[in-house]
Amino acid sequence: MTRTSGTPSVSTTFRILPVALAIASATLSLASGSAAAQASPALDRISVSAGGFYVEPKVRAEGDTDYGRVRTPEGEDGHTTLPRVKAELLIGDSHGLSFDYFRYHKSYSPEFAGSTVVDGQNVSATARADAKLELDLAKLAYKFWMGKGNDVFGVGLGAAYYRAAIKGSGTVTASATGVPSQSVDFRGDESESAFAPLVELAWRHAFSPEWRMVAEASGIKKNGGNVNGHIYGGSIGAEWFPAKNVGLALDYGIQKISLNHDSDHDASVDVRLKGPSAYLKVRF
Repeated sequence: MTRTSGTPSVSTTFRILPVALAIASATLSLASGSAAAQASPALDRISVSAGGFYVEPKVRAEGDTDYGRVRTPEGEDGHTTLPRVKAELLIGDSHGLSFDYFRYHKSYSPEFAGSTVVDGQNVSATARADAKLELDLAKLAYKFWMGKGNDVFGVGLGAAYYRAAIKGSGTVTASATGVPSQSVDFRGDESESAFAPLVELAWRHAFSPEWRMVAEASGIKKNGGNVNGHIYGGSIGAEWFPAKNVGLALDYGIQKISLNHDSDHDASVDVRLKGPSAYLKVRF
């Protein structure tokens, strides 16, 4: 991975979001003064959800080194809760904006092994590292909602911002036949971030003003540059509003993240996050 600079941070995105919502809300108020839009009962004018994504991550990373290709063992990595925030805005009765953000930060102590041939001699190496993997994903999309009854279908187009970073330190030990082993300490802090096009699909059904069923799917594809790959996700769940403006949202979702870095030393990271989410949802 390569170091980056000058890329907008996720905190900047959060500063921009309230301004965008305020502008859109003012536009909505002006529009409603001239024409009363009749939106589906499955949609809210404005809503904000905050909660956690309780996942069992499956992480695999590999890359080329001076001593061959190394990779982490593939397997489940225990449960963890990822903070997640969503927001939606409806303009008129069929146009809207949606925002979704979550982050995955996890520390590891992986062990690696690899081998290569140097000047006709087999060289093997082992490494142990204290590493930290950071993934941030933010999505902003325009959605067009079809239907005005209890069932609505949404198609969204937008952009996603992602950041992947690996920080770590450790020791590499290399050995060859007839040559004493040598150990080298290392420390690294590499990150990559980019924007990519986003496509979203959504379905919602209102059983009553208090109960809803929701399903969503999204796809992100990044081509070109040193980093390419895809991010796919989907979820299905329900919303319950014991009070008019405050409710609880529950769903079960999967996020599949696959990124490749092309350089002199190629590297890739694959992360699968699956599990339930719970949010406190406020609507207006």
